[in-house]
Amino acid sequence: MKSSGPFEEGFLETLGILDWGYTEESIPSSLSHFNQWIAAGHAGPLNYLKDHRRALREDVKNVWPEFQSAVVFLFSYQAPKKWLMDHEKYQVAGYSLGFEGEDYHHALKSRLLKISDHLQLKSPELKTFITLDAQPVLERDLAFRAGLGWFGKNSMLIHQKEGSYFLIGSLLLNQKLIVSPITLESDHCGQCVACVDACPTNAIDPNSRTLIASKCISTFTIEIMKEADPPLGFDKSRGEIFGCDICQDVCPWNKKVLLRVSGVFDLKERFNFLREWFLGSNLVKFKSILTESTNRGFRKKIFGTAFDRPGREGWLKNLKHTKSDH
Repeated sequence: MKSSGPFEEGFLETLGILDWGYTEESIPSSLSHFNQWIAAGHAGPLNYLKDHRRALREDVKNVWPEFQSAVVFLFSYQAPKKWLMDHEKYQVAGYSLGFEGEDYHHALKSRLLKISDHLQLKSPELKTFITLDAQPVLERDLAFRAGLGWFGKNSMLIHQKEGSYFLIGSLLLNQKLIVSPITLESDHCGQCVACVDACPTNAIDPNSRTLIASKCISTFTIEIMKEADPPLGFDKSRGEIFGCDICQDVCPWNKKVLLRVSGVFDLKERFNFLREWFLGSNLVKFKSILTESTNRGFRKKIFGTAFDRPGREGWLKNLKHTKSDH
């Protein structure tokens, strides 16, 4: 991690932050690329990227007019050790259980509030605005402008030391900070096409270096909340039933991360039921729970976790189309 800058020494590490950056640029550097991606139809079913919020993403000031600068943070989610189901046949994305079982939106918001309080102790007139991926901000581009990495061929932000097993959270500020000049990261993917070759549904376009959302396993298992046909090649996956880390797991920039992080997860007490549902050989029981539950009952049980997103019908769809003989 770079020098502590406006933060007390060691403060950011206590919040699980791998690195941080700073930018005063409000307009995304990849805006034209984003618009071309939308125009090509690659956003697929992700309507929140195509509707009225698309225009908001053209400038951070459209979201928060008081913007003068942003501090961007990379939060580790301890992805390397997979949580698997049914004797390692079924996989869930690493981020989904990386914050003690809690939905990362809640976990990161809490941490960003602590950072905000920390900054306001030094500057009481400072105002902040929290942005995660729930706000219409191109957060990967914001992190790029803050010098935290480059865009991989799978469109993910890659950090030279930390790979891509992290989530991005930012504080927009109404003031500028005194921070050492930021150097933008150059592209270090070179001729590597490991992520492209590994994707079983051919969701990564190596020419435009974009993700075709309608072919993406993560889109299908998380964003599609009712019965639908899976993307072609889904049956060749590793048994993904929620999200997908295939392109990250094969990325050379994640090799060192995989070696040095133990990947041991702790769960908050109220989320201990996830051990029963998502660990060990309980897929049959999980299917039974889904079948016997009402939509409201299931959502009430799983509320506050990342697994709430697809809803009961989305989960039934995922399990229906995942091969049972992996």
